[in-house]
Amino acid sequence: MKLIVGLGNPGREYEMTRHNCGFRVIDSFADAAQVDIDKEQFHGVYGRLKFKGEDILLFKPLTMMNLSGTAVQEISHYFKIGVEDIIVIYDDMALEPGTVRLRLNGSSGGQKGMQNIIDNLGTEEIKRIRIGIGEPQFNSIDWVLGKPSGDDKTKIDEAIQRATLAIREYLMHDFQNAMSKFNGGGSS
Repeated sequence: MKLIVGLGNPGREYEMTRHNCGFRVIDSFADAAQVDIDKEQFHGVYGRLKFKGEDILLFKPLTMMNLSGTAVQEISHYFKIGVEDIIVIYDDMALEPGTVRLRLNGSSGGQKGMQNIIDNLGTEEIKRIRIGIGEPQFNSIDWVLGKPSGDDKTKIDEAIQRATLAIREYLMHDFQNAMSKFNGGGSS
């Protein structure tokens, strides 16, 4: 069984903010796979699909971004999903808008939702897909909770689609293959 987690903040006011890239990727993948994200449990919502005989859970924690680790720990322990079968998708200010980066492990890079997951699971050995949102032009909290516009919006929207395809590639082949195909900026 695999667990694919998209980070974000619950509530309409956060829907299209930079901080909700992870939620948007989960929604995009769920739409493509025709899966409903409608089961409420583990401080979040999730949907389930079968792919190549394996159960895949698509999960959106509803704890607010900075407390995502509690929800991820609950669902992974309940379904007995090892850390090697978890992927976390989130926004990253250190990457240019529209950049997609897949990593096998590493620090949170200051992303508090990812740091909370690392703290709760007790390891940095967590696969992740990062969506670039660019450096703040002003206060970082206002930046991540703001809605991108213009060129940034276009680039981030395209990155959401590339990240969705990267998940598909991971499920079809493996994470290494998805990394080689989708790491980078613009078109892949």
